[in-house]
Amino acid sequence: MSNRTADSTQQLIDIVLPLAQSDDLCAQKEAVAAQLGRPVSEIQELRLRKHSIDARQRTIKVQLRLEVGIGEALPPEPTLRPDYPQVPVGAPEVLIIGCGPAGLFAALHCLELGLKPIILERGKDASARRFDLGPILKAGRVIEESNYCFGEGGAGTFSDGKLYTRATKRGPVRTIYETLVAHGAPERILVDAHPHIGSNLLPKVVMAMRESIRASGGEVHFGARVEAFLLHNQSIAGVRTGDDREFLCPRVILATGHSARDIYARLHAQNIRLEQKPFAVGVRIEHPQPLIDRLQYHIEPGQDRPRNLPAASYRLATKIDDRGVHSFCMCPGGFIVPAATENDEVVVNGMSLARRDSPFANSGMVVTVEPEDTVDFHPEHGVLAGMAFQKALEQAAKQHGGGGQVAPGQRVTDFLAGRDSSDLPKTSYFPGIHPARIDTILPAWIVSRLRRGLRLFGEQMRGYITEECNLVGFETRTSSPVRIPRDAASLEHPEVAGLFPCGEGAGFAGGIVSAALDGIRCAEAASKR
Repeated sequence: MSNRTADSTQQLIDIVLPLAQSDDLCAQKEAVAAQLGRPVSEIQELRLRKHSIDARQRTIKVQLRLEVGIGEALPPEPTLRPDYPQVPVGAPEVLIIGCGPAGLFAALHCLELGLKPIILERGKDASARRFDLGPILKAGRVIEESNYCFGEGGAGTFSDGKLYTRATKRGPVRTIYETLVAHGAPERILVDAHPHIGSNLLPKVVMAMRESIRASGGEVHFGARVEAFLLHNQSIAGVRTGDDREFLCPRVILATGHSARDIYARLHAQNIRLEQKPFAVGVRIEHPQPLIDRLQYHIEPGQDRPRNLPAASYRLATKIDDRGVHSFCMCPGGFIVPAATENDEVVVNGMSLARRDSPFANSGMVVTVEPEDTVDFHPEHGVLAGMAFQKALEQAAKQHGGGGQVAPGQRVTDFLAGRDSSDLPKTSYFPGIHPARIDTILPAWIVSRLRRGLRLFGEQMRGYITEECNLVGFETRTSSPVRIPRDAASLEHPEVAGLFPCGEGAGFAGGIVSAALDGIRCAEAASKR
């Protein structure tokens, strides 16, 4: 494929090479020259624009999109740097609640629009936040305002940094990647089909983004938990924080993430309309990474994964009795981490470092929960029934774990057979796992669908169901169980003018990139008010 004329000195060309030749510049030039019908000597320079691996067949191939300089070198690549204008004197202010990807990208776009962003974040900055992960990992004690979910960068900062999204129709995905690179993310995310930063690198990126905001005249306040929304004549007037400070502003972007349950409760208490929405719950399923490599890359037992192949991943999905059953946030070469935000619960999530070199692979394995599935919680909790359902599962995980943040675990084979696990395989989950009957703790309607789904996935990936595989409970924070409604055109709450629900916590995004895109949209909308 070429997107320019044959006599152009620069072209984009797609080629496919065997894995062993994919990094070979000579092989790349020969394939490009053959496709163009030109001598190899005319191929002056190649620049990688897209890289993806096709492992569907036993012979693995690599798909490359290359920018080609014919007869001359390609022009230099522009250097990506954070470059934002200073906030003008007297610029309109935008209050942004939450310093996750939606809040950060909203703030950066506010700078571009000549607005002054003021971010309020309940947790700590990423550097201080890292130290607060020690107690939850080593002592099973959750610091409730600073953990894997709360703090600078949001839940993604210390839980992987996966950037793959299907949200291409919502905005300029490339812009999101370039902004991250400008703030220190590896340039490789610009070309990989499934880009990933890693939990060891992402904190520095989000800290650099915060410094861009402050350097241009914006504000970022940590330890600023919102406790009340200030309203006047059906419009937002600002917020009050836990230390009794008031931030007055007629434009508020609410980007708190899907675990800020106190925000949902506060909105509900102040009669600001909420809606139930579907979400999903289940377990983390963990295998040895070499097993997943063998299954996905057709590697013979005893052979190592080729050095130019990343740790293998997978995506599995089906529908059983009108409910989705699917893998979620698959982490190759990763770790299971404790994602609880209160001390009476156990919640698990997954993450990978940049190198993805852990000996384990884990993924959420979840079942869709529709509003009608939580009717038992409606009489007491109303529109927050889904949130109460999540909490009940998290408290059950705490009860059946081994104390602290030790999680309940069960071999997948025992889960399918409905029996105890006398012992459990090794796990990446640092607090540890305790044998428990996950098949009796989860609601029966979830268990039945999980069992059927897992059996189907075991047929699709022969060897996926194995004695070496753990199920760890519970994965409950896949997305918000609540939507904070907004007008499709203005993006404002339909009953509170000037309030812009945003990102994952508002029910309008599902991951770092889609949340960032939504943050940009909300900043644009706020600028028009």
